[in-house]
Amino acid sequence: MSEKVGVVTGGSSGIGKAVAIGLARAGYDVAICGRRAEALAEVAGETGGHWSVCDVADPQAVASFFEDVRARYGRVDVVFNNAGRFAPAVSFGDLDVATWREMVDTNLNGAFYVVREAFRMMRAQQPQGGRIINNGSISAHAPRPGAASYTATKHAITGLTKAISLDGRPFNIACGQIDIGNAATDMTSHMNSGSLQANGTTMPEPTMDVRHVVDAVLYMAGLPLSANVQFMTVMATNMPFIGRG
Repeated sequence: MSEKVGVVTGGSSGIGKAVAIGLARAGYDVAICGRRAEALAEVAGETGGHWSVCDVADPQAVASFFEDVRARYGRVDVVFNNAGRFAPAVSFGDLDVATWREMVDTNLNGAFYVVREAFRMMRAQQPQGGRIINNGSISAHAPRPGAASYTATKHAITGLTKAISLDGRPFNIACGQIDIGNAATDMTSHMNSGSLQANGTTMPEPTMDVRHVVDAVLYMAGLPLSANVQFMTVMATNMPFIGRG
C-alpha cells in the first residue's frame, strides 16, 4: 500500500479518469466510483486500485463506498469531488422541473454527500485531516446560454467549498476548488463543431489537453495541509470566458 490514498468520483471517464490515473502514477492508492462498471474496471486496471459502482445522488451508496475505502485502505488523504453531469441547452422558461432536480441531485446534492463522508472520515482518522478538491467549472463564474441548472449547481459548489474550508480548520481538513474550462475529453468533443455563444451564434471553441488539469490537481493534492489552493482556474487560453457575454 502507498503512503497516501486518493478518492476520485466520476472516475470512469473524462477528467475523473485522467486524474485517477495521474494520482496512481504519482504513487497514490486510488479508489474510484461511478455508474458504469465496465468502464470503472478498465480504469482500475490502469490504476491498480479499488472501484465501485456508485451513484453519488444516492447518499446510502456514497456512504457504502467510503466504508469500502475505509475497510480497504484505513484512511483517505485526497478526495477529488468530480462527479457531475450536463443538461441539454434550453431557455430558462422552458427548463423542465425534472431536469432541474436531476442536475441538483447529482451536481450539488451528490457533491455534498461525497464531502460529508470524506469529512467524517478525515476528522476521525489518525493522523487527522486530509484534502478535498471540488471540481467547479468556468460556469461557477459565468454562465453559458441555456444552462441555468448547471450554472446554479456550480455556483453552489463555490459556497460549499468555502463552508468546508471554514468548518475543516479545526480538523486539519483543507478544501479547494478547481474551475476547468474546455479540457479536451469525450464530453467536450462537441466544442470542435460549435458551442452556443451569448450573442446567439454558434462557434467552435479551443480546448486544452486534459493533462494540464491532472497537473493542476496533483499540485493542489501535493501541498502540505498547512497550505491550500483555495481556487484555481485552468482553461484553454483563447476560450470565450474572459469577456463572455
